[in-house]
Amino acid sequence: MATTAVTAHAQAPLAAPLTVELDSGAVRGSTSGATREFLGIPYAAPPVDDLRWAPPQPVAQWAGVRDATAAGPRCAQAAAGPTGSMQQGPQPGEDCLHLNVTTPRNMAPDAQLPVMVWWHGGGFTSGSGGEYDATRLAEQGDVIVVTVNYRLGVFGYFGLPGLPGSGNFGLADQLASLEWVQANAAAFGGDAGNVTVFGESAGGMSVCAALSSPRAEGLIDKAIISSGSCMLDWPAGTQFPRSPAQTPYVPVAEARADGADLARRLGCTQDVLACMRTKTVDELVPHMQEFANHLAYGTELVPADPATALAGGAVLDVPVISGGNRDEARSFVAGAIMHDPTTITAPTYPDLLARAFGGDAGAVATEYPISRYGNAALAWATLVTDATWACPTLRGDRALARRGATYAYEFADPNAPNVNFTWVPQFPMGAAHATDLPYIFDLGGQSMLLPGGQRSLADLMVGYWTSFAHTGDPNHAGAPRWAPAAPDTTLVQQLAPGAVGPIDAGAAHRCGFWDGLE
Repeated sequence: MATTAVTAHAQAPLAAPLTVELDSGAVRGSTSGATREFLGIPYAAPPVDDLRWAPPQPVAQWAGVRDATAAGPRCAQAAAGPTGSMQQGPQPGEDCLHLNVTTPRNMAPDAQLPVMVWWHGGGFTSGSGGEYDATRLAEQGDVIVVTVNYRLGVFGYFGLPGLPGSGNFGLADQLASLEWVQANAAAFGGDAGNVTVFGESAGGMSVCAALSSPRAEGLIDKAIISSGSCMLDWPAGTQFPRSPAQTPYVPVAEARADGADLARRLGCTQDVLACMRTKTVDELVPHMQEFANHLAYGTELVPADPATALAGGAVLDVPVISGGNRDEARSFVAGAIMHDPTTITAPTYPDLLARAFGGDAGAVATEYPISRYGNAALAWATLVTDATWACPTLRGDRALARRGATYAYEFADPNAPNVNFTWVPQFPMGAAHATDLPYIFDLGGQSMLLPGGQRSLADLMVGYWTSFAHTGDPNHAGAPRWAPAAPDTTLVQQLAPGAVGPIDAGAAHRCGFWDGLE
């Protein structure tokens, strides 16, 4: 494993070649400012026909030089609405197992740069690697960034009795992308022995699950988990007012039962797998949401519930950055209100509490009175953030710290870009879910940040993330010190414009109260 920060190479940096030879053939990329980009590279065979709901298979060799100047299609998903995907290009489809590589433009011929592999979020049902422009990461941090597509929803987490890989096809794709990095990092000037996997939301939950997978040994040297702790746990109605209780993960028996139920509803009662493989993408896409938060455990890839594995220390002993956003739930609450303004109001507040917390509803109402927040929506968003995001994440951080080097954080810009495009009167979005992303990537190739404090914070966060990729420690010259978490910590590094440093997240999110209800 590489152990030093940005290394002084023996040879001076030169313009790196735009044609590189991979284990499957040659690709030609392009330049973008001070970086090289290689887009739409297949890392596994198209998962179509008999490879639908099969583990990813090696990509076929190609002759000549393959064009790598445009991202491939997003994996099959529902059509984007007016605020949907920021990636232009081909329509979503099943032939989607592609990745994108961004490197510095000028590199020493003997370069061995850290590799950062990004698994995108989107509720396990939407998104793509191509939406995340990694130019700033590669250029400012002197790293190689790989952004990955993986199978989603019914295509990624479907199961059937007797079907190998049930509930794990998306994770298997993600792990296959890490195997591709092992084989091909050197072709781009990367160090296959220094790989950081990082992800947000569903991508972070996948990273956390991968830390518990025997298959990940030797593939992951460091990890960054953003808004995706293994410990996340949503009581009934806390993700959306009518949602069931759930975690990011399900027993494989549930994945198989849900798949069998879908097959029956689609008329597949004989030779079920073959029948389901005849269904068109358009027939299956309406059922994507049924397989959200459906990554299965009790499998070869994920033997135990990742939350249980983390609590017991049965995860890879690699350095980890882990954290979330101060106002995670506001984006979900705003979305619910925009869909139906009657769902979260002062009259419905007691019923929401009762459904979520049962006999503890009275205690929660006393701890989070509407009068303290000015309206029911803000009261509900605050308690849901605390109960289901912030405090479980802090518990996960403590478990990670018991195992090894862990750096805990909370993103807290109160004026972060509204990447969710949700607007509700008297309901500021603050540091809602996913609003940290523009500080690391240019979404859709565009900066969403204001000059001054936001851009300075973005530079600092890129510095933290990429220094961590180099050395396993985010601290670097000129940055506020970020102390590693202790096993009993309630302290995390706050990341906000002009306010970077340790805060007591346990106190801020009333974790003592929530832990007392466990």
